[in-house]
Amino acid sequence: MFVSLNGAITAGKNVGWPEFARLAARTGYAAVDWSIASAQAEGLERTRALFAELNIRPAIANLPMSRPLPFGGSAAIFNDALPKLADDAAFSAAAGCRAMMVVLPPTGPVPKDEYREQARDRVAAISEVLRKSDVRLGLEFLGVPQFRIPRPDAPSHPFIWTLPETLSLAQACGANIGVVLDAWHWHHSGGTRADILAAEATRIVHVHVSDAKPMAPADVRDDMRVMPGEGTIDLVGFFQALHTIGYAGGVSPEPLGRIPASMSADEAARLALTTTIAVMKKAGVA
Repeated sequence: MFVSLNGAITAGKNVGWPEFARLAARTGYAAVDWSIASAQAEGLERTRALFAELNIRPAIANLPMSRPLPFGGSAAIFNDALPKLADDAAFSAAAGCRAMMVVLPPTGPVPKDEYREQARDRVAAISEVLRKSDVRLGLEFLGVPQFRIPRPDAPSHPFIWTLPETLSLAQACGANIGVVLDAWHWHHSGGTRADILAAEATRIVHVHVSDAKPMAPADVRDDMRVMPGEGTIDLVGFFQALHTIGYAGGVSPEPLGRIPASMSADEAARLALTTTIAVMKKAGVA
């Protein structure tokens, strides 16, 4: 496993591209979670040269589709976006990155079975496009109860927020579809080591890691995370389970809400890397 710099570390600190990549390299990261659009503005050759110069790799990028895509919007709008996605996937692969991610909605506008069918069809279509560039897509589930609270102005139905169900959906969509496994959401969804051990390593596209303080589920908000090792999540067991199934991909610290505004980007990046590596060493995977 290798550690990748995530944009959550520098949120609000005005670190653009390609400085974000340079920050990752000078603070000791092996990789960077990057933006395809920002890199495209620089051009493919300059992007490839940057990664070579810094000796880091591009780990994963957000699926380059504008909201409400891919799960919302009309079928016509979705289909019209696929050719551009094909170009983006080819650029990503040529730059050395063969992984993208998208957040899976924990609720849907229609009953679960109907929404699952819609999501499966959309992701299966994306799978076919990405497959031509040998790119994988990870679905990130949101396990925090906050995201499942019904809103009076937007009626919704429960959808998917656990690892087993996300894996099941991924398997129904294509061989290059898997999961972005976030330790925070895994913990708050009631996830277990057994859930991870039941997964195939090829279905884990990327990993996010942070920690959680003891708190009643109803009180938890997504920006209440702490650094790995500062809370009570069984991160040692989490990493050991990933190691057991043979996962050897990227790990991105994503402690939303933990970085003080007064902390410099370099200090924040080093703190996130140090705490993540410390937990990984305890688990025997670093």
